[in-house]
Amino acid sequence: MGMINYLENNQADVIGYIDSEIVLSHQVHGEDFMTFILKVPRLSNTFDYINTTVSHRILTDAMNLGDKIAVKGQFRSYNNYSDVGNKLILTLFVHEIEKVPDSTKIHSEISLNGYICKEPVYRKTPFGREIADVLLAVNRAYNKSDYIPCIAWGRNARFCEKLAIGQNIKITGRVQSREYQKKISDLKSITKTAYEVSVSRIEIVENADSPAKKDEEIEEIDKTDLE
Repeated sequence: MGMINYLENNQADVIGYIDSEIVLSHQVHGEDFMTFILKVPRLSNTFDYINTTVSHRILTDAMNLGDKIAVKGQFRSYNNYSDVGNKLILTLFVHEIEKVPDSTKIHSEISLNGYICKEPVYRKTPFGREIADVLLAVNRAYNKSDYIPCIAWGRNARFCEKLAIGQNIKITGRVQSREYQKKISDLKSITKTAYEVSVSRIEIVENADSPAKKDEEIEEIDKTDLE
């Protein structure tokens, strides 16, 4: 049996603008990893603000605040062991990056192949719009997984409602950021940002090469860890 290509499980392709200074995030084995915010316009004239991580060694061009760039990589999750911020950190991990002309068309697409690791939550908004929250475990090399929150709408939401834990699916969509109010007391709420994949297409993977993870093999993550 050939080696599994884990890069194909999680592929993001985004064109947007550098919206913050590029600063040091952390080091691994002497290699510097930098972080910045990628601003991606939507058709609705709003914006997604995506946490982005890139190795310093592939920042070959002088990139600055406001530059338009094309990024290819993966949407990854990491545990946050500090007491500050969200318990699960979601970031666009860059494999390729380059500056592009300002005339280049904005683009944002991600494809994921993973497993349902928590029962999907189907609901309707006060205006009757159908929504389903899905938590997808996407396998990565070295026996790791990324836990990616996804949100589906309308017909896709109804489809997701019937999915079972451990089921293998493919999703296509875009990475989005969304602000919301979290109530911390009867008198006080704070503004927080959720990061997720907005689903445009979804399909069940039949006769997958690798078996779906069993329930007991999937790490349970509380939905509040993603907020």
